[in-house]
Amino acid sequence: MIEQGFADLLADHLPEAPRPITEQVRLRDAGLDSVHSIDLLLAIEDAYGIEFPAHLLNDETFDTAGSLWAAVDGTVRGAASPAGNGGRYG
Repeated sequence: MIEQGFADLLADHLPEAPRPITEQVRLRDAGLDSVHSIDLLLAIEDAYGIEFPAHLLNDETFDTAGSLWAAVDGTVRGAASPAGNGGRYG
């Protein structure tokens, strides 16, 4: 299940996405294109205080809200940050 803050972030960047945004929402169908992908990636990195690993920058990661959340959550959990991420959505 995706976190509400992450769903809010997606909604901010994908106004065509159905509401509520669930794991099954296909991001391309919700208006994600190459330009929006970059904007969304930068927003995620800023919000969660992470840097996306290069191996996750692929179509599979950005297929659905659920696949993108899994990548974000895994990256956040893997980041050693005792002070927390301090991000807006995290």
